Amino acid sequence: MIASLAHRGPDDEGIFLDEGGRLALAHRRLAIIDLSSRGHQPMRSPAGSVITFNGEIYNFRKIRTLLEREGIEFSTDSDTEVLLLALERWGVAALDRIEGMYAFAWWKPAERELLLARDPLGIKPLYWMREDVGGMAFASELKAFRTITDSLRPNAAALKQYIDFGFVYAETDTAIESIQKLPPGSFARFRDGVLVAQSSFWRLPAVEPRRALDIESSVRELRAVLDTVVEQHLIADVPVGLLLSGGLDSSLLAALAARHMTLQTVTMSFGRSEIDESPHANTVATFIGSHHQHLQLDPEEITESLTTDTIAIDDLFADWGVVTTRLLYRKCRELGMKVVLVGEGSDELFGGYPQFHYANGRTSTIASRFELFRRLSGRRYGSGYFRFSQRLSERVGREPANSLFEQVRRFELRDQLPNNYVMKVDRASMSVSVEARTPFLDRRVADLALRFPSELLLRNGVSKWVLREVARRDNLLPDEIVDREKFGGSIASSWLDTDAHFRSFARARILAPNRWANALGFREPMLRYFEHGERGYSFPRAISIFRNLAWRLLMLELWSENLGIEPIR
Repeated sequence: MIASLAHRGPDDEGIFLDEGGRLALAHRRLAIIDLSSRGHQPMRSPAGSVITFNGEIYNFRKIRTLLEREGIEFSTDSDTEVLLLALERWGVAALDRIEGMYAFAWWKPAERELLLARDPLGIKPLYWMREDVGGMAFASELKAFRTITDSLRPNAAALKQYIDFGFVYAETDTAIESIQKLPPGSFARFRDGVLVAQSSFWRLPAVEPRRALDIESSVRELRAVLDTVVEQHLIADVPVGLLLSGGLDSSLLAALAARHMTLQTVTMSFGRSEIDESPHANTVATFIGSHHQHLQLDPEEITESLTTDTIAIDDLFADWGVVTTRLLYRKCRELGMKVVLVGEGSDELFGGYPQFHYANGRTSTIASRFELFRRLSGRRYGSGYFRFSQRLSERVGREPANSLFEQVRRFELRDQLPNNYVMKVDRASMSVSVEARTPFLDRRVADLALRFPSELLLRNGVSKWVLREVARRDNLLPDEIVDREKFGGSIASSWLDTDAHFRSFARARILAPNRWANALGFREPMLRYFEHGERGYSFPRAISIFRNLAWRLLMLELWSENLGIEPIR
């Protein structure tokens, strides 16, 4: 298992075996803070408890000071030791005090208890499975389980969600029957290998009643929180960079970060594409004075990466960026950057997607939820609507709980984000031994943003309005960047239509005999798409966009090949 995850931590390897021989913890280290051997994991405290921890605790210096005031002594400068001793001092209540991205396992030998925990927004992954011979196993990636079992079988219900939406949004189920994911903001206790309790320590804040709108104080408060969060996200004992697209989100992070250090920024563009954001990124880099690098990717590079680097496709999701950003993270590592800040999470928190415009001002009804299903899935109808509608309708707190806008925001944050977009970030970056940090997904930013009413997010037809106001103040960014509309669309999947080489590669994989297109009943639409150039079925048939389906089937093929999973027969 530890060998299968070597890419997540090439700097060190550690194994802890319990004296009774009934527990083993393993760790691959990507050294970021306290690069010395004192940061070795699994880490054992003087009191005897042990931790293996993936991620970063951004407020570890503050927590350390609190613990030192209580007489606790430290022997390292690492955030791992701070987390371990905080857990010993406060138990699971420590999770309410720490701010960071993390998945960890904490072993308490006296109680024979193992605690697993995952950060509030699900930035870091954590999976576990019951073993056939008794007990349990856990890991950061699904591929680790392949080393201990030959019986990885696909989960039919999860595959249905994936085909509809491009990811599996079930709270605990994965695309593999025997493996579960720990939900964001939760912990699980195991005693002698048996699950005894599971609970949430953080949930999306309840929707608050409408109050008088105080724009100025809201903008100032958001600016102050972002300043603190970005500054802490820059803490590292290795070089830090930032992925700069030239859009509002990454540009604002870059402008704030550049106030604390001389920043390295990297952007990418796509060959043989009419879409090129690199001029905007250059504008920002010049404005903030960063050291800037530009990388261009071509379809052939994407195809080669798909065929040789499928290690990055672990959990089942169809975000095409896992392929392109993996190449970008690799370039960052070649340039000497071991930590990279990225702008994920802003659109979900601040209403940046088209579905927010549709939902704004609407009440949640059967008709409005059905329209959202059509927009998000790319299907005219389907049985997946009923589970989706139920998920949207689950109470989100006090009034306006029937606000479609708030329901969409919660679906994006609790379902799509941890199971799709941040999985892309984690797999793409960690597969090339780079740590990606997401300041917008810091719990402090989320807690504040979720208190903002829709009027602060969509104002006069302008999306992410309050974030743009932060960027406009103090001349953080030029107006042309502040006022830019969000760029959308999948360049890589568009190559299915426009690039003959890429289309041929995808066709061979999808239409290969006895593969997923056959197993799931999609061979006919895929033949129509690849052989006859049809774009979709005419009304009233459900599949309206063949290209969406083709991309999801292609990623499903690569995922199943990587994990050695055969199609459902």
